[in-house]
Amino acid sequence: MSLDIAPQIPTGRQLIQSYRDGKFRIAQVEYPGPVIVFPDRTLVWNVCSFEDLSPNDFAEIVAAATMVEVLLLGCGATMRLPPPALKTELKQAGIVIEPMDTGAACRTFNVLMSEDRRVAAALLPTP
Repeated sequence: MSLDIAPQIPTGRQLIQSYRDGKFRIAQVEYPGPVIVFPDRTLVWNVCSFEDLSPNDFAEIVAAATMVEVLLLGCGATMRLPPPALKTELKQAGIVIEPMDTGAACRTFNVLMSEDRRVAAALLPTP
């Protein structure tokens, strides 16, 4: 008897396949640098660093608030707390932000997405 332990990913969903050397491989496409990943699409995220994050950097996510209940924030090599203004803006849009290191955010996104949760990930690579 065999047991398939791979998560069942619906067709057309974005699976984060790998993350290394500052690059992400998502749904067979390689992205150098920061990205925002939704279950149905991936966007290049034009941010420079965690320290410079502002609520404006999350406009795409807030615009998709009806499709996102949890935002995983991949902070780089270690988890850091996001700016209070960002937490407040996302909360007002009905989005819970969960900061974590980027590797954990990638793994968690895949699990939540496979469970058909309303999830997005904003991922910063490790410098």
